[in-house]
Amino acid sequence: MIIGYARVSTEDQHLDAQTSALEGAGAKRIFAEKISGTKKVRPELTRMIDQLRNNDVVVVTKYDRLSRSLQDLLGIVDTIRAKGAGFRSLAEDIDTTTPAGRLVFHVFASIAQFERERISERTKEGLAAARKRGRIGGRPPALSPERRAEVVRMRDTEGRGIAELARLFQVSPNTIRRA
Repeated sequence: MIIGYARVSTEDQHLDAQTSALEGAGAKRIFAEKISGTKKVRPELTRMIDQLRNNDVVVVTKYDRLSRSLQDLLGIVDTIRAKGAGFRSLAEDIDTTTPAGRLVFHVFASIAQFERERISERTKEGLAAARKRGRIGGRPPALSPERRAEVVRMRDTEGRGIAELARLFQVSPNTIRRA
């Protein structure tokens, strides 16, 4: 039996396109949920895997609907295989019911993981280069050094309250406390 799995990450996203594609691929039963792919516990995915039988095929529209990380994806596909079932991804044209399909799946998954790691490395390199040029990331301070000194002076010498200073300088009370 062909079994579909559809997932979106947020409540405002819709499953309609995925379920239509899965029905078009011949899915007799579709398990669908609205939950992040990074979550370890996904109730519908667990229910689907528990109900798999020998010769079933799990179909997804894209492999990232099943998992966001390579290790998790490989683990889920191994669990599916251990149940005697296959895995198929429509967008990437991957079908693990054949030896060639299993090879393509592992190569494709490895390339995706490599690309994620390269993006992370490039981001870190860019941040380090910016720091060397004197650029500091993040939000600019709410209070300049002069205004910070004024807050401290007004608090210590005039005895003004935190809430009053926050209103006066138009910042949060926590900003005043940190000053």
